[in-house]
Amino acid sequence: MLTLPPTVTNRAFERLAEIGAADQGKALRVAVEGGGCSGFQYEIELDVVGEDDLVLEGSGEKVVIDSVSLPFLAQATIDFSEELIGARFVIENPNATSSCGCGTSFSI
Repeated sequence: MLTLPPTVTNRAFERLAEIGAADQGKALRVAVEGGGCSGFQYEIELDVVGEDDLVLEGSGEKVVIDSVSLPFLAQATIDFSEELIGARFVIENPNATSSCGCGTSFSI
């Protein structure tokens, strides 16, 4: 079965450019790990590109996803949100059957 990769919004790539990720030789890593209040949690950090990473590029910036996390993020959208409570990268994941209020934990 074909797994469609996540998409990254222009706003997310623009935020990476604002913080100079590529200038530092870094990419935004989005990973899925066990744990969190709903079973899985997102790990989002600046990191170097790994050998088995899927690389999504835009505006001269990169978002990377490792091969283990990729099936959990199929057809997800990686965005950047600025709200009164703060600014952060967010993931809209159609694979998640439920999520917690923090937005970083979900279940399938």
